[in-house]
Amino acid sequence: MTQNAFATGSSPQVNSAAAAPTGPIAKKVPNPIDRHVGSRVRMRRMMLGMSQEKLGDALGLTFQQVQKYEKGANRIGASRLQQISQILQVPVSFFFEGVPSPRAEQRAEGLAEAPSPAYVSDFLATSDGLALTKAFVRITDAKLRRRIVDLVEQIAGEE
Repeated sequence: MTQNAFATGSSPQVNSAAAAPTGPIAKKVPNPIDRHVGSRVRMRRMMLGMSQEKLGDALGLTFQQVQKYEKGANRIGASRLQQISQILQVPVSFFFEGVPSPRAEQRAEGLAEAPSPAYVSDFLATSDGLALTKAFVRITDAKLRRRIVDLVEQIAGEE
C-alpha cells in the first residue's frame, strides 16, 4: 500500500534538472503603447522638475515602480493613470498624444507613412533634451535662435 506524500507531511522529491527550462529565457518586450505612455509620464515629470521618488511618494509607490511605469515594463492601470495625471497637472489624454498606431500593418498600400513625432517626445524625455529646450526658449533674439539651429544642423550633418 502506497502512502500519499501530502498525507504524511513529507514533500515529494522533484528533480530540479528536469524542472529547469531548456534554452534561453525569452525576455518580455513592453507594449509600444505602454512604453509611449510611460515616456510621456517621464517627460512631464521632468518638465516639472519632479524626481521619481517624489512622484512615487505621491502615489504611495517606490521610485523603482515609477521607473518600471516610465519604461513601459509595467502597465499603468486606469485609476493609477488618473492619479498620475492629477499629480502631474495634465489631462489623461496628454499621455496618449502621439501614441504609435496599433494597426500599422493595416495602412493603405502606396501611401507614404507620415514622419512620427515620437522622436520629439523621446528627446524631451531626456534630461539633455529638456535642458536644451528650456534654455533655447529663453533666447529672445529670433536671429540668434535661427543661427543656433543652423549651427546644430551643420554639426549634426544635414540629411
